[in-house]
Amino acid sequence: MTAGGPTTRTTTFREAFREGLREALAADDRVFLIGEDVGRYGGCFGVSQGLLDEFGPDRVQDTPLSESAFVGAGIGAALGGTRPIVEIMTVNFALLALDQIVNTAATLRHMSGGQLGVPLVIRIPTGPGRQLAAQHSHTLEGWFAHVPGLRVVTPATVTDARGMLATALADPDPVLVFEQIALYGASGELPVAGGAVDLDRAAVRRPGRDVTVVGYGGSLAPALEAADLLAAGGVSAEVVDLRTLRPLDSATVLESVTRTHRLVVVDNAWRSGGPMAEVVARVAEEALDELDAAVERMGAAEVPLPYPRHLEEAALPSADRIAAAARRTLA
Repeated sequence: MTAGGPTTRTTTFREAFREGLREALAADDRVFLIGEDVGRYGGCFGVSQGLLDEFGPDRVQDTPLSESAFVGAGIGAALGGTRPIVEIMTVNFALLALDQIVNTAATLRHMSGGQLGVPLVIRIPTGPGRQLAAQHSHTLEGWFAHVPGLRVVTPATVTDARGMLATALADPDPVLVFEQIALYGASGELPVAGGAVDLDRAAVRRPGRDVTVVGYGGSLAPALEAADLLAAGGVSAEVVDLRTLRPLDSATVLESVTRTHRLVVVDNAWRSGGPMAEVVARVAEEALDELDAAVERMGAAEVPLPYPRHLEEAALPSADRIAAAARRTLA
């Protein structure tokens, strides 16, 4: 960038994720990408398009259709001193590799008395919003965030989409990066002078004084839209992006609630037992006296996600419903 030039540029999430992959592959010969259709096809959602031509088949490898096998291969390669990036096509297919992720990758450091780490990154497209119906629209990040030994991150801005991978690859233990399918084609402003980003702290995406709205991943965009709706009516909402579900940065949430004294949590996962239930529990444990109203919880309807567009939208938190929940805390 020349002196006095622009400090940001507009790009899509898909392009930002691709830039993160390209930078990682170029920076370290130990890094390689494996998964179904990541090579010639360019990835199920086009994120790895062109990387096979650029880095060759030793660094960008298509695998057989066996999640347990290629996640296991990634674990073995990580133990052998490389830095694998494993792509699972969509989050429902991660269920086929649960044994490898939960029983092996997450436990080896503990089981070996600290002798063995698994520096593995697993990229997992996730979430609703694309009419992919009940078997391909899950938001299961909270399942994995339940497991000690894993770091679970959920980029919701193009800056995090590009920069989280570098930080994840530097981690000596397994990191799961959940990429929102519905965001791949969305655009945002990316800093020209990019780099690795923090995975330990949540981010206040919009400051406010009247109510705290907490989201992550695919629920951040409707939370920010709800804040715009609230502002039009004179309500100042502070929007917090969790960014990382494990380890959870409850301190940033607690600081926000201490300022606003009201809390709305938003999640595209099913409401029962979701990550936001943990957020609410921590606020109740550590800042209950700061609350001036009951907490409002917004989650997906307790049904397999429908295919028809109007039913899919009805099953998910919308900006209007989030804004209405925030107003209830002020009533």
